[in-house]
Amino acid sequence: MTPTAEARTVIDGCALATVDAGGTEYAEGHVVIEDGVLVAIGPGPAPAYGGAQTVDGHGCLATPGLINTHHHLYQWLTRGCAPDSTLFEWLVELYPVWARIDADAVHSAAAAGLGWLALSGCSTSMDHHYVYPVVRQGRHSASASGRGDLLAAEIEAARSIGVRFHPARGSMDLGESDGGLPPDHVVEDVDTILEATAQAIDEHHDPSPGSMTRVAVAPCSPFSVTADLLRQSAALARDRGVRLHTHLCETLDEEAFCREKFGRSPTEYVEELGWLGPDVWVAHGIHFDDDAVRRLAGSGTGVAHCPSSNGRLGAGIARVRDLLAAGVPVGLGVDGPASNEHGGLGSELRIALLVARLRDGPTALAGREVLRMATMGGARCLGRQDDIGSIEVGKRADVALWDLTGLGHADMAEDPVTALVMGPPAPLRRLLVEGRTVVADGELVTADVEALGAAARTARRSLLEVGM
Repeated sequence: MTPTAEARTVIDGCALATVDAGGTEYAEGHVVIEDGVLVAIGPGPAPAYGGAQTVDGHGCLATPGLINTHHHLYQWLTRGCAPDSTLFEWLVELYPVWARIDADAVHSAAAAGLGWLALSGCSTSMDHHYVYPVVRQGRHSASASGRGDLLAAEIEAARSIGVRFHPARGSMDLGESDGGLPPDHVVEDVDTILEATAQAIDEHHDPSPGSMTRVAVAPCSPFSVTADLLRQSAALARDRGVRLHTHLCETLDEEAFCREKFGRSPTEYVEELGWLGPDVWVAHGIHFDDDAVRRLAGSGTGVAHCPSSNGRLGAGIARVRDLLAAGVPVGLGVDGPASNEHGGLGSELRIALLVARLRDGPTALAGREVLRMATMGGARCLGRQDDIGSIEVGKRADVALWDLTGLGHADMAEDPVTALVMGPPAPLRRLLVEGRTVVADGELVTADVEALGAAARTARRSLLEVGM
């Protein structure tokens, strides 16, 4: 199936949270879309448009489509595994399973995961795919394993679902035999990584406005990659004009690793290698100290905040209030479904608000700040603030229309943003991506969800039966 395309769509009668620079909201307003672009927004009824498809927005709140800034789609196939482990324990248990993935498995996982993300109001998602099983040829070399083009498999899945997609070509080159965490059979050598990453950019990256696919460069983490790979990856990304992404300061174990191996904090270490800047966003950032916050803010580096995954692994609570106060771009991320079995982005708004208040008190984070993180904050992390992330004339038509008429929200109608963020998960009346309908009346219209689930279950059984 393909997303339904409408030349002109009018959403009428909805409450509207634009998330523009001024935080403009309308108690009842309209949105007009032509050829995938927002052309009119305002209070009251929409002007008459001949031949337009009209969506009744009464009782609904229109927001920008949500933006997922950190994910590992292949992990959909291992949800529920190692449920009571720390991050390092969890990785050690699951690396041998993930080492058996192939392109078919990745496609099944990505299609299921992106379909579920769309149903939670997500119009744009990145994915950090860093496991590329290899055949070892001596201790320090590796070659492709013949498991297919894993990155292309998930890009095709994203196109079939109809969401905007930012795949990050991840990598690991520091295996167990060289003092890293991952087993040697899931790491590649530096030359292989750089060649494959350059090829992914050449084949898939689209820098044009409204692009549906943009590629990032994404070595996995300080404890699974070498300094050489980090340095050369940064140079490659900047030469090709693409963004950089990695994990940083997710656990205290990582802090200890960097202090022991490199004599400095994780943030100081990656900064020396060219990994802070306005073209970089990092995942988690739970254990940033004051110096790290200053370095991030001064360099314009973004942070993907993943509250549910952080809680699932017991890793801690990020300093979101301090990051925002310092001016750091902060977006929301689901993280891999094997460390956040819910797998949806809409629920992260409420969790982000609650954990921030657990850390810093009831004024730590407001509902509208959380919505901004999930939209414009995410757009800033991905370098897309000029064309997505808010409902403004001239931007791309990525719009989520949340139904607040049900029992769980109807008595909070005077403040629909608070109802959305603090109430139960709101059904989607409509999700539009590039003006095309991806979700209608709570149903995914671009794919058969039963078929998605069946394919993912088959791929999961294949992995687990052999791997565990």
